[in-house]
Amino acid sequence: MKRIIFTAIFLIVSVLCISLHAEEPENTIGFNSEDRVLILAPHPDDEAIGAAGVIQKALKQNAKVRVVCYTNGDSNELSFIVYEKRLTFRKAEFLHMGEVRRRETMRAMVSIGVKPENIIFLGYPDFGTLEIFTKYWGDVIPYKGLFTKVSKVSYREAMSPNALYAGESILKDVEKILLDFRPTKIFVSHPADVNRDHRSLYLFLQVALWNLEGKIKPSQVFPYIIHVVRWPIPRGYHPELELKAPDSLTSAGIEWHSLALTQEEIKTKHDAISFYKSQIEYNPKYLFTFNRKNELFGDFPAVRVRTQDSGETEWQDLEIPQDFNIDPEHKKDIENSITPDVAYAARDNKLLIRMQLGKRIEKNLGVSVFLFGYSREKKFSDMPKLYIKIDTLGLHVRDKKQLLQAKDVELESQDHTLILRVPFNLLGNPDRILTCARTHPNDLPLDETSWRTLYLQ
Repeated sequence: MKRIIFTAIFLIVSVLCISLHAEEPENTIGFNSEDRVLILAPHPDDEAIGAAGVIQKALKQNAKVRVVCYTNGDSNELSFIVYEKRLTFRKAEFLHMGEVRRRETMRAMVSIGVKPENIIFLGYPDFGTLEIFTKYWGDVIPYKGLFTKVSKVSYREAMSPNALYAGESILKDVEKILLDFRPTKIFVSHPADVNRDHRSLYLFLQVALWNLEGKIKPSQVFPYIIHVVRWPIPRGYHPELELKAPDSLTSAGIEWHSLALTQEEIKTKHDAISFYKSQIEYNPKYLFTFNRKNELFGDFPAVRVRTQDSGETEWQDLEIPQDFNIDPEHKKDIENSITPDVAYAARDNKLLIRMQLGKRIEKNLGVSVFLFGYSREKKFSDMPKLYIKIDTLGLHVRDKKQLLQAKDVELESQDHTLILRVPFNLLGNPDRILTCARTHPNDLPLDETSWRTLYLQ
């Protein structure tokens, strides 16, 4: 009889434990009064749709919160036309739109408790920051804004007015923010996001954190995803639904963190999003699509590539998800895609890149890869930033904006497989490498993989 009673109690306790465990969200994020929470937003409104719940929870625990907007979002011409109800190409009008969006962010963030002095705007060029990251370093003419036609930060309220549109300027500002605020947790846009400014903000942050290793305590970094094709579905305000990882990222090895929001926090986030009228008017449903019962964060795992001198080549296959950042006509014609399955290895003082293609390279259809080395011994601005393109005309290598002779880069081609061999000295003998691959018909991007970091061992 005692054995039966004991067994019954054991079963009841086990069921209760399982039930309690099932109700507890996995990989949640906690905050305390010692936290210093930094929100990095590529454009005004990303801070609200990506992390308004984070801000509320952090402030409730008396944590310090700082919000930084990377650009003023001044090149969204469609929203300008709808909001202002007029068409213009004057640069002053686009800067005016950037000021409108700055004011919207100020009102939205203050409404959820962020102090005005803790909201910072950098004012770098909307839709131009990835171009800066890949090309504009050193002694070059600064980048010129697509619509604003300016080459320096042109907002009086910006952190560094008149800073040139160059990689050194952005990196300096990001490092200053990190040194001044010394965050314990950083929420930033995702390297798999198809928006270029979202990707580049992550990349500049990564380099800044590397530069400051040993100078500040390590921070936890939580990337949030916004722009993914056909995600999330359905569009519109659905507070009863949960944000789940996009299908294209479910097999990428990302450890996702889901932050559950209360009904009050969902409503407060909705009210904050409502301040972004310039963006809501031309697409009323979109921003509210991210106002759901949770917020989602997760980063790619570290990729460690072991250098070899002998033996069979050890490939690190990234299983990189593809982002179809293309126009609707191209989306329908998937047969044109040769999105590569990319793997990396290191041997004989060379980086090896293996790209297995969906089809052979043909006329007007090529593949390319970015390789940006990082070394603890050199300034990142001085490191090579290679763009290697392969098409029917052969191999083309560029360092930032300068075309190089491709004689040091080896290419092996067999059927649908390409193998590149790039000497480490051509990459600046790096400790780490930032990399991304893409395909392109007629020199226009078709498919682009996520940016990843290779740690060389």
